[in-house]
Amino acid sequence: MVFETDAGIAVAALARYLEDSAARTGKVIQQPPMAQLADQLGLEDFIKEGGLTGEAFRVFLERYLAATTRLHHPGFLAHQVAVPQPLGALGSLIDGLTNNAMAIYEMGPAAAAIECVVVNWMLEKVGWTPQPLPPGGPGAGGVLTHGGSLANLTALMAARSRVDPEAWQRGVRQDLVVLAPEACHYSIARAVGIMGLGRQALREAPVDADGRLVPDRLPAALRALREEGRTVLAVVANGCSTAAGLYDPLRETARCCREHGLWLHVDAAHGASALVSPRLRARLEGLDQADSMIWDAHKMLRAPTVCAAVLVRDQADLDRAFRQEASYLFHPKDRPGFDAIERTVECTKAGLGLRLFLVLAAEGEAALARYLERQHGLATEAAALIRGCPGFTVAVEPESNIVCFRLEGSDELQLELRRRLLERGRHYLSAAEFRGRRWLRIVVMSPHTVLEDIGRLVEEIRELEPEARMQVGGGEAR
Repeated sequence: MVFETDAGIAVAALARYLEDSAARTGKVIQQPPMAQLADQLGLEDFIKEGGLTGEAFRVFLERYLAATTRLHHPGFLAHQVAVPQPLGALGSLIDGLTNNAMAIYEMGPAAAAIECVVVNWMLEKVGWTPQPLPPGGPGAGGVLTHGGSLANLTALMAARSRVDPEAWQRGVRQDLVVLAPEACHYSIARAVGIMGLGRQALREAPVDADGRLVPDRLPAALRALREEGRTVLAVVANGCSTAAGLYDPLRETARCCREHGLWLHVDAAHGASALVSPRLRARLEGLDQADSMIWDAHKMLRAPTVCAAVLVRDQADLDRAFRQEASYLFHPKDRPGFDAIERTVECTKAGLGLRLFLVLAAEGEAALARYLERQHGLATEAAALIRGCPGFTVAVEPESNIVCFRLEGSDELQLELRRRLLERGRHYLSAAEFRGRRWLRIVVMSPHTVLEDIGRLVEEIRELEPEARMQVGGGEAR
């Protein structure tokens, strides 16, 4: 059978890829010119002529994998993207082949059942009562979406359904605003734009010097908005922020929102996974008092991209978010299951829950908790190591697996150092703005990364420093 042969080729190649990546074989990142890469892969010829099977497929896959960014490599320190657990990755294969577009139950009963159980597991971790199977009636609820940006949009749509229930039929009121810290993810601004509120409707919440929400200053901000004739659709808090990985004070923020009758949405795409660890979950204290939240399993839960949850304290709000008609989908029928399409932007929706379920089933909660605690602990150790190196500054004590640091010099120097690091390909890190300055940024995602890797990164920065300073006009190194 051709599929079985080609699948065997793929599995063997991927097994070698995992082993080589974890062993630091080759570069973590390389970026050949796109036209050159397309030619090496023979893309145009295969599109025209076909024949990608057997030996041709083996060669193609070898070249393709050679040009990937190796997330399993210990030098991968750049972004909040999961280093996927292998069985979870097989979930993507199974879902891709079965292709059950499970937004309606009859198109994917097994996928729908798995999603509902996985969502219930997440609801329990938040501290909310899980929904029945199939979902319905009072209580908390949720749905999986294709990414955190869609999840944030869906949550704000649910908030709008409570604040402006006529918006779906009559259009959006132009007095609505969303109050969020400047450090919120860009998808919040994108959601505000998609909802037709306009960029001016995203207002900055009061924050401290590190960008955390200051609940005591919220009442004054709310009073000013009322005097301006504005109605707050939702207050957004971070759990944790994208750039520096800091958590907002959720309990105090939730108390203020309850006192003023406001919807609190928590973007916990990255940080919610701390709920799995009894030792780390205190960082999200008060999350159960929010009205909605998002949680990306394709970050710290090691599920392959993408698998994001939008969860609400009252599932009726989510059920009211979308009000559409389509005679071929929405009509009376026997309902042994649940149509997720009633809660999502997507009509064609992948069986996202299978990816997370297979990770949970392979690892178990205790192993995931150990992984989370290890990555958080390694970030703390990395910050201490970097802080102890002359000329280096750490932005803030890590609260997650994110560390922002910089070498003494200009913002341009930090970007030049990063450019040179990526050119070498031994380490892959990102850069972010924090406190008005540019910082180098590491996100400890790979289970194969150890403190010695951070030490080697610092040594490489030292090697690159003289030429980088000359390039940006900063003179020679000290």
